[in-house]
Amino acid sequence: MALKINEERLLSRLGAVSRIGKYKTGIHRPTYSPADMEARRWLVEQLGSFGHEAFIDGIGNVVGLGPSAPRRLLAGSHIESQNHAGRLDGVLGVLYGLELAQTLAETYGAGGPAVDVMAFADEEGHFHDYLGVRSALDDMTDAERAAVVNIDTGEPLQAALEKAGLAGLPRYRIDPSRYAGYIEAHIEQGDYLDSGGLRLGYVLGIVGVWQYNIVFSGQQNHAGTTRMVTRKDAAMALMKFGAELDRVMGEAAGPRSVWTPGRIVTMPGAPNVIPERAEMLFQFRDLETSRLEAMERALLELAGRHDALGPCSIVVENMSKAPPVPMAPAIVDSFERAGERLAPGAGMRMPSAAGHDAQYVARVMPAGMLFVPSIGGISHHWSEDTRDEDIVLGFRVYAEAADAILAG
Repeated sequence: MALKINEERLLSRLGAVSRIGKYKTGIHRPTYSPADMEARRWLVEQLGSFGHEAFIDGIGNVVGLGPSAPRRLLAGSHIESQNHAGRLDGVLGVLYGLELAQTLAETYGAGGPAVDVMAFADEEGHFHDYLGVRSALDDMTDAERAAVVNIDTGEPLQAALEKAGLAGLPRYRIDPSRYAGYIEAHIEQGDYLDSGGLRLGYVLGIVGVWQYNIVFSGQQNHAGTTRMVTRKDAAMALMKFGAELDRVMGEAAGPRSVWTPGRIVTMPGAPNVIPERAEMLFQFRDLETSRLEAMERALLELAGRHDALGPCSIVVENMSKAPPVPMAPAIVDSFERAGERLAPGAGMRMPSAAGHDAQYVARVMPAGMLFVPSIGGISHHWSEDTRDEDIVLGFRVYAEAADAILAG
């Protein structure tokens, strides 16, 4: 049976939600802010308009449950934004889920296949990365939640929930046995699709992120009177190390590997004082564990050489090793088959270089992601955008793939 897709309704809904918290051509909807809560209430109304049981739970997740069905999928993403960011990051996946749920209801009627929809709270990490999806999967302890604060203001999570009107509400738990799988659509947030003239990305998996704190220890002294040959300048040691680190990472990296010195700090940080300590927060990403291991070896070997040569000592501390998360091959194949039928040659298999709620849901059920292009590769900025024709094509592929998955 042909799906009754309503492209105009999809774009109209996108326009409506983009006006909530509007900032220039993007949006500003930090988690639990008035604009964020308005968007969540809007979504509840939209889900209820065609018969889904919809509500906001005690952590801020929007949950839309369809009627009894022989087979169902879970679809979603997030609806809050980074500060002063784009109108599509996260929201597009929520709207695809919303539109898919209504499309299936209109196509098959009562008793047909269905989709439950979730907008997970705080994927963007204003309080804690993936707070909503981890809550829904019961992946956080009460003690962990009690310790959560806003990363910018220090406001405790509980206080924010109270201000948002969520305190005391029950937290929803996902039942994985209810679903054939989870699907999430997203803008790419990079430029592989756009620069390649492609319109669809079939996500193979979400990259692993390994992060380190690299500490250089020297000797504090007067910046004017200390001879250069006797100095133990931790900042200069860091800079020399950093230049060589970029080279050895390139040698160990794969074609999609990336690495970033996200923060550099020197101490005491005064113009007339030789720094006795310097720190670099460093991360790298790849989809293959073996590649991550090769990059780690390159980092540690380089640090060992510099430490042995002096004049400053170097200590490398691993902060975290988030593993790569593969998407379910059957769902990847479903997206690709639909894409090749609707837009032959316009898509590619690719990793997601950014994290998503899907990486947590994939732990408990088959999961898959579909990308559409980001114009110029821009994201996390208010100028982020995607062409309407690519949004519509992406939804058609998403819906056709979901229909095939539900058909079993």
